[in-house]
Amino acid sequence: MANKPTIIQVKVKPNARSSALTQADDGTWLAHIKSLPVDGKANAELITLVAKQFACSKTAVSLKTGSTGRLKLVQISES
Repeated sequence: MANKPTIIQVKVKPNARSSALTQADDGTWLAHIKSLPVDGKANAELITLVAKQFACSKTAVSLKTGSTGRLKLVQISES
């Protein structure tokens, strides 16, 4: 039986000096992204950051909601 996917809430801050993913006290995540939100580049960088943070493949990470906004729900599937 497959494990239930994990869903995290991420607030994205594009055009940052460096890329980082940190968890806030309330359980939400804050992603500082170097890329500008153009042509999905920031979303692609976010997926890479989340995959690295949770030690999973990039294909296991997907945007559930908020692909065009700063507040996103990111789904992490267990393999």
